Amino acid sequence: MNSIFQKTSAPWARYGEYEYRRGDDDHLYILPSQAAKPSVYDPLVNAEAMVVDALNVGRLSMKKVSEKQLRDAVMDFVTKYGLLGFMTALPTTADFMDYDAIYLPKNHFIKEETMTTREYISLYFPFSRPDFYKDKRTAEWRVGGSEQIDREALALAMAFGSGPMALNMSLQRGYAERYDWIVTQFRDLAFTLVSSILFYEDKDKADESTLDLYRQGIAAFGGIAPTYHISLYRDKPMIVWDFHSLLRGIQMMFSFALTDEARPLRLCKNCSMAFVAERPDAEFCGQECK
Repeated sequence: MNSIFQKTSAPWARYGEYEYRRGDDDHLYILPSQAAKPSVYDPLVNAEAMVVDALNVGRLSMKKVSEKQLRDAVMDFVTKYGLLGFMTALPTTADFMDYDAIYLPKNHFIKEETMTTREYISLYFPFSRPDFYKDKRTAEWRVGGSEQIDREALALAMAFGSGPMALNMSLQRGYAERYDWIVTQFRDLAFTLVSSILFYEDKDKADESTLDLYRQGIAAFGGIAPTYHISLYRDKPMIVWDFHSLLRGIQMMFSFALTDEARPLRLCKNCSMAFVAERPDAEFCGQECK
């Protein structure tokens, strides 16, 4: 799968430290720590590793592990790769700031099909409201949200200035995502992988209703259609994917990994965790399990 993305770029931002914080709505959120420093990186450089890490958080959520173990695994992922960018991933367009209302396809997180732009943004800023003005089709946002200049926030805004305003806002320090949403998203990915593997393992011995259940598990995975542009980057032209969220990037990379015949995704026969097989008949994730 890495060969597909070796000449592409999809920059994202992560902070050096994140924390859990419970909101007034009693939901648990993850957000950057107050003094954490942001950095910009390209998640496609290690696409396979990130997909496997996401799948294994999902696999843990399907097992009988302690809540602390699961929370630690989610925190490890977020610290390594950043938050998923639900705010720009869920609506029909990442450019929703241009509209009075946002529209949401069917998803596991928000029941409403539409809500005002301001209401939607508030879901991701439970602890501090962004300095944001919205009137009809006009949207204005002051980076940093205070009179004191936040140089790091300004640097991020400049780095992602060509993207949608919502994308830029989702990379700022006050942006937060619900812990249970992240767990659900990773569990859905893991369920899709398990359904695919079990379908082919049981194809000749399972009854039709069981096979149909596996088919439904795969069908539930929503396809995405990210855009891209070509940039004169570094020393050669490059394809730049416009995912506008880490989540959309993970979903697309997972799709390629799931259908990769040379380096297929597998579940270890010993620990049942996901891994990328170096050869099609590999059954164990490493020497210790073997």
